Order: sequence, then structure tokens, then C-alpha cells
Amino acid sequence: MNSTAAIKAFCGEHGGLVCTSSNARTAFEWAFARGKRILFLPDQHLGRNTGNATGIPLEQMAVWDPWAIQIGQGQGGQTKQNLAASRVILWKGHCAVHQRFLPGHVDQVRAKYPGIQVIVHPECRLEVCQKADAMGSTERLIALVEQAPQGAIFAIGPRFTL
Repeated sequence: MNSTAAIKAFCGEHGGLVCTSSNARTAFEWAFARGKRILFLPDQHLGRNTGNATGIPLEQMAVWDPWAIQIGQGQGGQTKQNLAASRVILWKGHCAVHQRFLPGHVDQVRAKYPGIQVIVHPECRLEVCQKADAMGSTERLIALVEQAPQGAIFAIGPRFTL
């Protein structure tokens, strides 16, 4: 959803779809029912985290770098073998806000607030999502907070600062 009209048009012209973090898993299922490989754009982290959550090994996810073509690295910085072995091809793009949230931030907030629950969006780096207590869309994160027992404390990434 957080992409340009040109990206949305590209998806539509090529039989694809546009998703959000709340329906990315369903989008993966839809795509795999139609083919063996997905080109996921524009957010590599949402694609990687969704693939990981659906059991796709990281070695079956290749990052396609559109800038590599311009500097003479043909296949988006990948070998033909890597691309052929991939089930998910991740466009090398990301949300600038989510990209700034690092695994060390999770460690720092846990050290500062013992017992805190760290919950994050799947647009964060895989390493951040792996350190978090839960990952999900904004709707899911809101539900986690609303359903928590009174007195529970949360750090919601990437929206907190130390």
C-alpha cells in the first residue's frame, strides 16, 4: 500500500496485487497458488519477514538490487542460479522509518525497562523482528496492547526512542 501509483500499476499490469502488512501472508498464499516464485516489492523486509513466517528458508529469498543493473551487475546483483533457486525475489527497497530501528534498540529498551514487551511491524529488519515478542500490522499491535493485562508495558517499534 505504501508505494507509488506506478508500482501499483506495475503490479496490476503483470497480474499481481498490492498488499499491506495485515494481508501479506494471504497475498503470499494467493501468489503461490498461481506460480512458484514471487517478486515482492517495494519493501524487502515485509517480504522477508512474511516469507520467513510462512516457512520459506532465507536461502530461498534473493534480494534484487535495481541499482546493480546500472553498474553492470546484470541480474540485480544475483546469479542466475540464485534467482532460479529463489521462491521469493525481494526488491531492494524499504521504509526509511522502519529501517532505522536496529536490533540494538530492542536490547537497549529491554535493559532500561525490564519486563517490557517489544512489538514491531514486519517492515522492520528480520533481526529486529526475531528479537521482538510479537510482530504484526498496526491493527494487530493495537489489539495486543488492548488485550494485555493492566500494567503491561510495551515498546512499539519503530515508534519509541530511548
